Amino acid sequence: MTYHRQYLILPLMSLMLAACDDDGLDMIDVEVPAGYGLSAGTSTIFLNSSVAYDSEAEWVSGDYLTRFVRGDRLYDDVRTSTHGEGGGLGPVYAGYSCGSCHRNAGRTRPGVWSGGSGNYGFSAMLVYITRRNGAFFRDYGRVLHDQSIYGVDAEGKLKVDWNYETFSFPDGETYELAYPSYTITDWYADPIAPEDLICTVRVPLRHVGMGQMMALDQNEIERLAAKSNYPEWGISGRCNYITERGVRRLGVSGNKAQHADLTVELGFSSDMGVTNSRYPEEICEGQLQMSQGSMMGLTYDQLDISTEDMENVDLYMHSLGVPARRNVDDPEVKRGEQMFYEAGCHLCHVTTLHTRPRGATLLAGTSLPWLGNQTIHPYSDYLLHDMGSEIMGVGLNDDYPSGLARGNEWRTTPLWGIGLQEKVNGHTFFLHDGRARNFIEAIMWHGGEGEASKNKFKYFSKSDRDALVKFLQSL
Repeated sequence: MTYHRQYLILPLMSLMLAACDDDGLDMIDVEVPAGYGLSAGTSTIFLNSSVAYDSEAEWVSGDYLTRFVRGDRLYDDVRTSTHGEGGGLGPVYAGYSCGSCHRNAGRTRPGVWSGGSGNYGFSAMLVYITRRNGAFFRDYGRVLHDQSIYGVDAEGKLKVDWNYETFSFPDGETYELAYPSYTITDWYADPIAPEDLICTVRVPLRHVGMGQMMALDQNEIERLAAKSNYPEWGISGRCNYITERGVRRLGVSGNKAQHADLTVELGFSSDMGVTNSRYPEEICEGQLQMSQGSMMGLTYDQLDISTEDMENVDLYMHSLGVPARRNVDDPEVKRGEQMFYEAGCHLCHVTTLHTRPRGATLLAGTSLPWLGNQTIHPYSDYLLHDMGSEIMGVGLNDDYPSGLARGNEWRTTPLWGIGLQEKVNGHTFFLHDGRARNFIEAIMWHGGEGEASKNKFKYFSKSDRDALVKFLQSL
């Protein structure tokens, strides 16, 4: 069921928020640096097309180019349930290839706006589930796999209903926010009582700048966490640390910085059901689907993908070029960039970072020194920030912790390439679950540590708000 409510900004609230200008918010240096056309140093590419996320950096050549092309094919090719090259799908899965959810290395249009997988089919989403006490469900694990091969039951289907509320900017322009309500149907085993279930949905991330992210100077990130405390803005970012196989590492990857690498092995296993050297068991081991698969003639006595092939996929993702900024000399874009700084967006969406001298190392040990010693402009600090629980009564809190990240904490989304998402993927759905349908909605969902910047944006004139959006479209 969907419903609408109307909200108007009260004059008293306007006075309260306008008073923020006297609380030190204008004391931040808002001088705008020179435009950052070269987003990723030597990995910057100059494409403005549907393959802007999906093309190699210029330094990729020779054997690395051969491996890049193979990794690209493995990333995109549809896997089947049979054994052998390109096989191993299922018995249950969330995507049938990396590219099924990351079309053109971007964000496939998510099924949340078509009602979910319960009445749509393939959903291009990950559905995370857990008990209220944080424990996993024995018959399901941490991810609800809503797809399955022929003759096998999916674990369940996600149904999405939308609730809508309309708000007004102080100048009278209205905007609408939409909040999803999730219901899981068609459980393959005993249904889970709603009162014992936490469900959160993640739509795919853009795979822009993955190599640069993995080559980040992590000391710089930790220094940012130590000093990114702006009490006048209510901002204080922190690191997420992940312990895997007995090693504690800084998390930078994922919506909550819950991973220390690009999770290629985990993606093949959990997303596609493709067994590998790190995850040799089927994701539905011990479940009904194993016997159903056996009845279909499937056997489970071999690994479905080699470490060499997974490293080629890892190399492909590390080696993708990062689109250069566009229209940097456009007066409205320049004005929007000024508004970006005046709103304090740059305090979390940090414009400039650096990569460490040695570059990055792939999952099987191959080095990529070309990613080293680069000045990059990802528009992110890769830190966790409280994004609030107030808006529409829920905010962006999904009650799902990841590593040290609480339910209301999210990693600052890197903004490089974001202005090309509509051209690459045909939509402008943003935030972790795609609830924001455009840049305005994405900004107005900011709460918690983003509240002060959102309020600055709210009280801009319409022309200044439009200019800031124009700036985001240039990234």
